[in-house]
This record gives sequence, C-alpha cells and structure tokens, in this order.
Amino acid sequence: MSMDLFRLDGNVAVVIGGARDLGYDMAAILAEAGCDLVITSRKAQHAARAAAKLRKKYGRETLSHELDLRNYAQVEAFATKAFAWKGRVDVLVNNAGGTPPGSPGPLFDRAPEDIEALIAVNLTGTLFCCKALGKHMADQGTGKIINMASIAGLVGRDRRMYQRNAMAGQPVDYGAAKAGILGMTRDLAALLSPMGIHVNAIAPGGFGPRDLPPGFVSDYCDRTPLGRMGRDGIDLKGAALFLASPASDYVTGHTLVVDGGFSIWQ
Repeated sequence: MSMDLFRLDGNVAVVIGGARDLGYDMAAILAEAGCDLVITSRKAQHAARAAAKLRKKYGRETLSHELDLRNYAQVEAFATKAFAWKGRVDVLVNNAGGTPPGSPGPLFDRAPEDIEALIAVNLTGTLFCCKALGKHMADQGTGKIINMASIAGLVGRDRRMYQRNAMAGQPVDYGAAKAGILGMTRDLAALLSPMGIHVNAIAPGGFGPRDLPPGFVSDYCDRTPLGRMGRDGIDLKGAALFLASPASDYVTGHTLVVDGGFSIWQ
C-alpha cells in the first residue's frame, strides 16, 4: 500500500534537540511511524522527561542524552553511544539551535561572544553532528539526515514588526547561521548521497503564538498568505515524516519550506 512508504518500523532515529517544541513534534511523528528514539537536550533532565513521555505514549524504546553541540569530542562520543544502542541509526534530525535568551537582537548591540555562541550551536554544532553520526551512516550504507534551517536563511526580516511590539528581534547572525545550513545541506548531499545517505533540510516559518506578544502574532499572520502562524503539534510533522521515510527516497539536497507562504510574500 502507498501508506507503507511512510512507515519506519524497526528504524532508529536520533533527534538532536528533541525535548520540546518542534523537536518534540518531529520525535513524536517518527515514533508514531515506528522508530525507536534517541533524544538529546542541553539539559539531561529535559531529554529524560521527553524520552519517558514518548515511550509511554507510543510504546517505542527511547534513550535520552545530554549533549553540548559546541564540544566535538562530546558529539563524537555521543554518536558512538547512539549507534551502539541498537547497532544502527537510520534517521538524524539536527534540530538544536535557536537564539540564546537575554542577548540583544540588533547587530550593533550584540557582543561578539553572543554572535560566536549562536553560530557555534546553530551551524557548527549541526555540522559536528553530521560529521560524527554521518560517518556511522556511511559505514552502514544508508541513512536520512534532516537539518533544521529557517526562513531566516531565505529572506531578510522587516524588523519594524519586532520594534513596534517591543521585541528584541532576530539577530543577523541567526540568519547567517541558517543560510549556512542551507548551503551545508546541499554540499553534504553532494558528498553523502553516493554513499546511500539522503541529506535534506526543513525551513520553518514562525510557529506560535506560544509566548509571543499578540501584536506580533497579528502582524506576522497578516504577512503570511495562509493567514496564520504554524501550529505546534501539527504543521511540521508531515514534512519531517516525508523526509525521514521511504516516501522521499528520490529526494536529496532539498530544502522543504514550511512557512504558510511567508517567504513568497515579501
């Protein structure tokens, strides 16, 4: 049956940054499709809590692990442990990232160490995971890598939306890091696809409302052709399942934009 193209029974998926929000959503749909899961977070208790919740809800085996993406030795040790758990890893979702809280958004106000820290997590950390886990995938001759980019890597942002809602705004270095994910994904696909590894990216738009100011949500929705923000627990799951499953076996080096059309209406 055609729906079998979306089954992942017996597969093992590693979801970097899978403890909450979009990372958790992707872990949930992979578990529902049949994957056992390895969940990481910067804090061990967050990873353990998410892994336990997923185990209870979907009946899959789960492993949790604390991981600092800025430390390659730690990433390499984690990759070895993740593969040893079941003897394989079929799917890698590189979802860790975001903007560290408390740092100012405007470029001229940002400390150099804040810029370096953001790029280290969002871009360099993703490359570290692709290197460490991708080597094991190459040895087994198969795998699906999904890198989380953002529409921030595709379009410049109208910062007036942030300013009139008293928000710090999106740092330029975040857009730079996510644009780097797009280029890295294409070149990694060129390198790894002949080894049996598909490499693709997802570029989400804004998801919410979460804790966003109502004025910003209204502004954002008005700038989006579909008239709303992305819905947690719903709107990213299909994209992740498609790129992780046999349904995308002839897709590599692609960026799937999931933004309600925001990036085409600027």
